[in-house]
Amino acid sequence: MSQNIAQQSGSGLRSRAQMEASHFPALLARAETLAGTVLLGEHGRRRAGAGDDFWQYRPLQPGDNYRHIDWRRSAKGDDQFISEREWQVAQSVQLWVDPGASMRFSSSRDLPTKADRARLIALAIAVLLIRGGERVGLTGWDLPPRRGEAQMLRLAEMFGRDDDSDYAEPEARGMLPHAKALFVSDFLSDIAPIEAALAKAADRNVRGTLVQVLDPAEEAFPFQGRTIFESVGKSVAYETLKAGDLRDRYLSRLAERKDRLETLCRQTGWQFYCHHTNQSAQSALLWLYRALDGGHP
Repeated sequence: MSQNIAQQSGSGLRSRAQMEASHFPALLARAETLAGTVLLGEHGRRRAGAGDDFWQYRPLQPGDNYRHIDWRRSAKGDDQFISEREWQVAQSVQLWVDPGASMRFSSSRDLPTKADRARLIALAIAVLLIRGGERVGLTGWDLPPRRGEAQMLRLAEMFGRDDDSDYAEPEARGMLPHAKALFVSDFLSDIAPIEAALAKAADRNVRGTLVQVLDPAEEAFPFQGRTIFESVGKSVAYETLKAGDLRDRYLSRLAERKDRLETLCRQTGWQFYCHHTNQSAQSALLWLYRALDGGHP
């Protein structure tokens, strides 16, 4: 949704997409900066348990098995210490970020596009999860969940890829049983593929979060008078002389869509969050991190 004068040519959009894809290290740098604003101490996912990687030493406590004493560490003083291993019943987290042309909309030069904000939030959560010991990847088959710093760079590169179609359908293939998932989109397209994706996820016991990213103009519908509404991909156009007369109907349809998304999430054990591009990316990231950690923000 936008006015005609704000639209770019199709070739211009493709050029911009190619330029942004070439700058994916910059996206990663921004995501790392954003992730750094969220304290891992309170919300960290690393904890003691069965695993192969050393996590920490702690003093011997009543009820501990003496076989778990680390005698080398204990020999350095008078106290006895247990060597704990990192908990590795780790969740794999799979991401889908809408690459469709509708996500490249922004109502103002002072606001990021929906795509930019969606990718920033998704990559920042990936940074937090990977550095917390989790495996993160994409839905589908292109980038399965892995750990490590290199995976963050791969994710940034994949997020730089755009789709020429106005709307993209959620990718629900390759979802690992009992994994967690994050879908980020404006979710303004046909609802059927979204319903199918969440049903498929539920069948595999995948739980996760839908994050709807909207431009504030899409929420407020500030248009009046003669307006040409045109999709970013230019496949749909509609001209009206009385845009204001459409406002109530539009807002009603938008409210219905949000309600449907929330209902879908309740039915499948997912959570729903709506974020606007004029809001703080940090608050969205903190909410999302808590949600994926199993809480209810």
